[in-house]
Amino acid sequence: MTIKVLLADDQALVRAGFRSLLGRARDITVVGEASTGDEAVRQVRALRPDVVLMDIRMPGGDGLTATRLISEDRELSGCRVIVLTTFETDEYVFEALRAGASGFLTKETEPDDLRQAVRAVAAGDALLAPSVTRRVIEQFAHRAAPAPVDASRRLEALTSRERDVVRLIATGLSSEQVAERLLISPLTAKTHVTRSLGKLGVRDRVQLVILAYETGLVRAGGVEGGPEF
Repeated sequence: MTIKVLLADDQALVRAGFRSLLGRARDITVVGEASTGDEAVRQVRALRPDVVLMDIRMPGGDGLTATRLISEDRELSGCRVIVLTTFETDEYVFEALRAGASGFLTKETEPDDLRQAVRAVAAGDALLAPSVTRRVIEQFAHRAAPAPVDASRRLEALTSRERDVVRLIATGLSSEQVAERLLISPLTAKTHVTRSLGKLGVRDRVQLVILAYETGLVRAGGVEGGPEF
């Protein structure tokens, strides 16, 4: 299957560079470009790409606003957003994740890593640049505001084992590491994650992490694990 990508950046030279890099992959094709956030939303609705590479700072509606509009539109549920920026700051990471982004990479990302990120997000995974992942999880642990009561009640839909899996995922462990910790197979761990996503009504693991901290399922302190959710 060919992965359809939309490029959203206000600099034509940057878009041309990304188009060239992604064009070297046989399984990825760039179907459109946008120079503003508003245009990005219109293009997504018209072209229905699988993945959007979204710059944060753009005129005519910034990338964070565009990401939020895309993630909140049920008709665009098949589209995933990777926020790509030069600003590797916590505040931008928090805002991008809360807006519904499935990934966060800096523009210094290596070409092969960029292509792999597109594939991973298109497949339903979620990721952050390894250099910021641990810091983001730690900051969420300390800064996440309590969720409304109705959000906390959503956890009641999970079995005790699913809660254990979500809790470990939220501390930064991969599915393989969760499996090792709980003495189950990696496939079983991934199945628990998939079922938890459906029961909680969240798009991917990034949103699962946010919900885990906001509902108090995970508390501050003791971050463990590898470089990816």
